Amino acid sequence: MNNDPAHFAAPVVARAKEAKVDPQLLMAILYNEAYKPHDPDLEREWQRMKPDSAFGIANMHKAAFDEVKQGRDFAARSWQDLPDDPDLAIEAAAWHLHDLEASLPKEPSGPFTKDELLALGYNTGAGNMGAFARGVKPGSMARSYLDRLHDNWAKAGRAVRH
Repeated sequence: MNNDPAHFAAPVVARAKEAKVDPQLLMAILYNEAYKPHDPDLEREWQRMKPDSAFGIANMHKAAFDEVKQGRDFAARSWQDLPDDPDLAIEAAAWHLHDLEASLPKEPSGPFTKDELLALGYNTGAGNMGAFARGVKPGSMARSYLDRLHDNWAKAGRAVRH
């Protein structure tokens, strides 16, 4: 299976536009989340062993999906659909970023850019994102996620511009 998110560039651009988020950020997050093979059967098998695992090409947890789908055109969809439907995973990730952005403080006091904060929020949750926006330093796992985002930023930009 092709694990390069670049082949999802068209839906990334379309779904980012619908949610009014940066397609490069959304694509960079997909690159960050491409560390494991996104095969539906493998994901379901892993989920049987680890029930709180994440699903789909955007590695979304059930609680995040169930929250973000409220009032959206995919509200009737199930988290269980994510492994088989990359477009749904991309759509949910885009709207999750949209919702995270709406919860950011107007004037963050920390050292991070808006995109960095949104990526941290995607990875660690809205509460942690708010703390980082107030200047709390991220731990090593969140810092690693941010480092990977920086590493993936240029290729994400190339992918969504082609």
